[in-house]
Amino acid sequence: MPSVQTRFCVALFIAGLSTGAFADPMSPVGSWSTIDDKTHQPKSVVRITETDGVISGTVEKIIDPAKQDSKCDDCANDDPRKGKPVIGMTILTGLKKEGGNVYGGGQILDPNNGKTYNAKVTVIDGGKKLEMRGSILFFGRTQTWIRVN
Repeated sequence: MPSVQTRFCVALFIAGLSTGAFADPMSPVGSWSTIDDKTHQPKSVVRITETDGVISGTVEKIIDPAKQDSKCDDCANDDPRKGKPVIGMTILTGLKKEGGNVYGGGQILDPNNGKTYNAKVTVIDGGKKLEMRGSILFFGRTQTWIRVN
């Protein structure tokens, strides 16, 4: 019969595995600070999750206290997110691993203007940063997000 200490150590090890203690640092899964294009200051925190190989991201926090109650008023009329609070909103959907540390084929919603863009993310700088590329046809922009955890 294993000792109480042995059973406790095994339980801690299993708990560490289930909480992602050994997660891949080059995975986009985790929390990310989005950075404002103009001020270069943190704007929000987006939590990226993976379910069955598909990446999605939800707004967890808005940094500016004056924007805490923001809603996606400019979302398309047929978008179920129209008029809903931005905090708790899934803005990144449908990304799948394309190879290495690149995920694409999904979409990202900019809740400030209600527009949806093709999305591609690349984990860079040893997993500390994420390049978020949103585009329509040949036009787009890239933001660098910073890992929170």
